[in-house]
Amino acid sequence: MDGKEWARRGSGSRFNRREMLRRTALGGALASLPLLAAACDEAPAGGGGGDSASSGGTSIGNFPETPAYNFVFVNHVTTNPFFVPTQYGIEDASAMLGTEFQWTGSETAVVKEMVNSFDTAVTSDADGIAVAVIDPDAQGGPIQEAIDAGIPVISYNADGTGSDTARLAYVGQDLYVSGFEMGKRIVEEVKEGPVALFIATPGQLNIQPRIDGAADAIKESGAPIEAQQITTGPELPEELQKIEAYYNGHKDVKGMFAVDAGSTQGVAQVMEKFGLVDKGVVGGGYDLLPETLKLIDEGHLSFTIDQQPYLQGFYPVFQMYLWHLSGGLSGPADTNTGLLFVTQENVTGYLENSSRFEGDSEEQKILEPAS
Repeated sequence: MDGKEWARRGSGSRFNRREMLRRTALGGALASLPLLAAACDEAPAGGGGGDSASSGGTSIGNFPETPAYNFVFVNHVTTNPFFVPTQYGIEDASAMLGTEFQWTGSETAVVKEMVNSFDTAVTSDADGIAVAVIDPDAQGGPIQEAIDAGIPVISYNADGTGSDTARLAYVGQDLYVSGFEMGKRIVEEVKEGPVALFIATPGQLNIQPRIDGAADAIKESGAPIEAQQITTGPELPEELQKIEAYYNGHKDVKGMFAVDAGSTQGVAQVMEKFGLVDKGVVGGGYDLLPETLKLIDEGHLSFTIDQQPYLQGFYPVFQMYLWHLSGGLSGPADTNTGLLFVTQENVTGYLENSSRFEGDSEEQKILEPAS
């Protein structure tokens, strides 16, 4: 198999979001996670996945002895720092249950690459597949074929909103509802005037429902707010450049908000650079990149939304494991990983507690509640 497509993860692998962001800041592309795995001697020679279920049985807690099930996660942006805590969640659940996993898909949301990775998982006899559904038309057929072949399929992070994709369950945020709640907050904080809504990749079903929800909430409120959707692109440097260019051409803007992690960080950086809070501009967005949290703490960004990416990796492993253990009778269940507004009032807990749960520490530790 192609080494770029497959990377085995064991309990000793290391992928740190700060290191990934450091590489981006230096101007290079984010390091591929398969390469990071190889550097840690976690991937077999050639990057192949090797045997999975045949690698020996194990008994965890009171469960009976099981094969070392191999679960494959197909992602749309495999090297995006947002998914570092997701991979920690997969790694931790796998260590608890004695299972194995592979992280594959596309670096830049190319659906064909995702479908190819999904098909490879099926032909390689994966014991379960978790997939971000960003194009139900292209992904729905392969998902149904996998389920028909007796492979449990869970969607995570993105569920192909409005589709009848035949996955067994979805683990992630209710994307439209979260966007609607953000829109209500925009109305409350901005009140009137032009507002920019930034999105990395329009139409992509892990973020488009958010911006649709925000736009609908603004419209339904009847507030005199004119919302404009702006495309930023999938890479952090490009997103920052597009957001800064927008502000320089629209200095009458009253609010700048984003629906993806990179664009949110870009909004925060532009807010800081031009001192926009003092000019009456409000900013906000999604996810927990370290720079975003820092700039919230410093008062440059009003809020960001936590959707608990760690759980989006942790829960699917348990669901697929229980599906096997119960003969398909139990396990998969839709799981909303939540909606929490992180503001200057509660951001301290995130800043004081570097952790695997937020992806900014690889250390296993028990966290103390923030003071």
